[in-house]
Amino acid sequence: MGANPFDAIELARNAIIDELHGASEIGSFVSVEFADDDRVATYLFEAHLAGYNGWRWCVTVAKVDSDAPATICDVVVLPGPQALTAPEWIPYRDRIQPGDVGVGDIVPSSLDDPRLVAGAQALPADEELDTAMAIEFGFGRARVMSIEGRDQAAKRWYGGDRGPKSPMAESAPKPCYSCGFFIQIAGSLRSTFGVCANAISPEDARVVSFDHGCGAHSEATFAPPLLN
Repeated sequence: MGANPFDAIELARNAIIDELHGASEIGSFVSVEFADDDRVATYLFEAHLAGYNGWRWCVTVAKVDSDAPATICDVVVLPGPQALTAPEWIPYRDRIQPGDVGVGDIVPSSLDDPRLVAGAQALPADEELDTAMAIEFGFGRARVMSIEGRDQAAKRWYGGDRGPKSPMAESAPKPCYSCGFFIQIAGSLRSTFGVCANAISPEDARVVSFDHGCGAHSEATFAPPLLN
C-alpha cells in the first residue's frame, strides 16, 4: 500500500451503501491501491452477499489533482483470493462423457474435429483401390477418422477395461488372439483389436485387444476326471 494522497475510505463505503440502499452487505475494509501517479485509488471491502463467499466490493475513486475533491468512478463486486467462483468454462463438445448421450439425444458434429478428415483425403493419391479397399478407406462417406482420431481410439481402448492391463485380462487363462470366439476387425486397427463373439463372455459384442482375455476362452477346457 502506498502513501494515501487523499482519504476517501468513507466516500468509497458510502458509494457502496448508495448502490445497495443499505450497509448490511458491506464488511470490513480490506485494502487500497493507487495508480496513475496516485490520482486513482481502488478501495476494497469485504462483501457479505449470499452466494458470493470471498468476494469483495471494489470502489474506484479518482482526483484530477491533489487539490480537487475525490469522485467515484465505479462500484463493482469482484472475487477475492479465496472466492467461490464458477469453474472455467469448457465447450459443450469437450464436456461430453461416455454415457451422456441417451435415446433421442443429438450431439452436433463439429466441422473442425481433428479426429475426422474428408473421405477423399483418406485415399492414397497414387494407389488403385478395389471396391473392398475403397470402402475400408472411407470412399463414399463425407468424413472418416483421421490418423489422430484412430490413434486416440486405439490408446483409449488399449488402456481401458478391455485392454491387457485390466483385472479380467490379468486373471484370464489365455489371451483373446488364441480364442475361437475372437473375430478380427478390418481396417488399420486390425493388428491390435478384434470383437468378442462368445455369448457367455462379459465382453460379448465388444472390441477387445489381442492380448486381452477372460475366463470364457474357447480353449479353457477341463480335463476329464481320472478313473480308478
